[in-house]
Amino acid sequence: MTTPYRLLIAYAHPDDESFGLGGMIAACVARGIEVTLVCATSGECGAVKPEFLDGYDSVKALRLAELDCAVRVLGLQRLVLLGYKDSGMMGSATTEDPECLWQAPQDEVTRRVVEVIRDVKPQVVVTFNKYGGYGHPDHIAIQRAATEAFYKAADPAYQTEQPTYAPQKLYYSSINKATIRFGIWVMRLRRQDPRRLGRNKDIDLVRILDNVEPTHSTVEIGGYLDVWDAANACHASQLGGTFVKLPRPVRRWVFRRQGFTRVYPAAPASRIDERDLFSGVAGDMTEVTPLDALGAAER
Repeated sequence: MTTPYRLLIAYAHPDDESFGLGGMIAACVARGIEVTLVCATSGECGAVKPEFLDGYDSVKALRLAELDCAVRVLGLQRLVLLGYKDSGMMGSATTEDPECLWQAPQDEVTRRVVEVIRDVKPQVVVTFNKYGGYGHPDHIAIQRAATEAFYKAADPAYQTEQPTYAPQKLYYSSINKATIRFGIWVMRLRRQDPRRLGRNKDIDLVRILDNVEPTHSTVEIGGYLDVWDAANACHASQLGGTFVKLPRPVRRWVFRRQGFTRVYPAAPASRIDERDLFSGVAGDMTEVTPLDALGAAER
């Protein structure tokens, strides 16, 4: 009997899973892939209008309830909450809170992710790119911890209560350069500053473009817009992942694929174009093999 495909996503906040990967998660679940989400913080720093707090005693309670909604809509197999405080954007006073993720020792966060990997036994792990998508400190912190945990989970010298386990592939979520360039062009055409985007004007499209990493793999998600929209709508306090209002056929084309950077095994110098994150993954995972020297170098 072969082991089912399992995917582990290590992200930072309630809503990251839906806004960033909702279509991909829906596509994976439809294939019978077991998807586990590690959510590192509770999203306390998310801006919330007072009306959304009706019935909740805190922003944290609201954001976690919204996450529970999205988990049900997307059909996630398992949700793991690390429980760190949201750090807020880089340079804000909240990044100095000793209980926030940005201040947590990386080795502590790494160990907790290792424990999840060894428990869940995913063949594939996905996290943010090195810039954390748009430079959010929590995104960067969980990316660093998840990347290190990917390798340490396979290291017999790194001991936890669970036995050693070697996941087979590590990916970073990637961003299409053409899409970012188009966004910069549109903002400049409207005489808006592309370096001051978002509700708090703290998202810099130019820096996002500068930190884009290569796309090696793509997943077809155009057929899962309804599930994606429903998961986004769960996070109503965060504007529900509002998309540009486009006709459905146009949206199916624009958002037809989700891209990823393959980190391990390292992509060859020549271009690769995988259409399945599980391409080449062995179905029988009963035997654990420590990662090779290339994997150690990636650490």
